[in-house]
Amino acid sequence: SAPTSGTHELADTGFMNIFEALRVSHDTQRALCARLLQSPPDGGERHAIFLELKRELLAHETAEERCFYVPLFEHDSSVNSSRHAIAEHHEMDEMVEDLEGNDLTGAGWMAGAKKLCEKVEHHLEEEETKFFQVAGKVLTEAQKISLAKDYEAEFLTQRIKA
Repeated sequence: SAPTSGTHELADTGFMNIFEALRVSHDTQRALCARLLQSPPDGGERHAIFLELKRELLAHETAEERCFYVPLFEHDSSVNSSRHAIAEHHEMDEMVEDLEGNDLTGAGWMAGAKKLCEKVEHHLEEEETKFFQVAGKVLTEAQKISLAKDYEAEFLTQRIKA
């Protein structure tokens, strides 16, 4: 995929910028969704993958909202995108909650999982192709690195809790 705004300038610093840091979790989410949709209905594999996806989404959303979206609320050009992304996080949380209350072996559950994974992919694609470019224009290079450090620390804290 094409690099996002700002990734090349930072390649020599030895530090990840916020876009690169977020993509690490984005790639994990995509891989977990793919594994979930291919998982057999019986046995514990589907349940284990679902729980891992749930933990990944929750840690990522919380850290991303606190360490990426909140600073972007300060800029007129990125406030609406931030609101939209947070609303999508809420929708995904509700989809996860719905799946938690149902039988993992049922056809209805897999249909719900497919919808969740489609929503995740839509959200990630929109973020990477649209929102990162908007954010890249309003954040300084130093902010992009410091926000990545903040995000990574918060993400790890959230993953330990989950």
